Amino acid sequence: MSAGDDPRIGTIAAVFRLLGDPTRLRVLLACLDGPIAVGEIATRIGASQPLVSHHLRQLREARMVRGERHQRRILYATADDHVSGMLVDMLDHAGEESCP
Repeated sequence: MSAGDDPRIGTIAAVFRLLGDPTRLRVLLACLDGPIAVGEIATRIGASQPLVSHHLRQLREARMVRGERHQRRILYATADDHVSGMLVDMLDHAGEESCP
């Protein structure tokens, strides 16, 4: 199968569009550290809880984060090692000096 025929291309493009929003990307990065509550994410990134909840819903639908209920709270984390690895690699890449 060539890249032009690969049905995953649309999914990947949708994920990158999703990550194009700086607030949504900050929400996802806050989930890198492990299970975290919506209120803690909101405090950490300086956004309102309703806004963070909205972004988390979109990230869950894209399978970028997962939520686990702990008593009355839902704690969020990146969905798996693929998502975490991609984010860490992109942060490393963005921090590199450009090549001459």
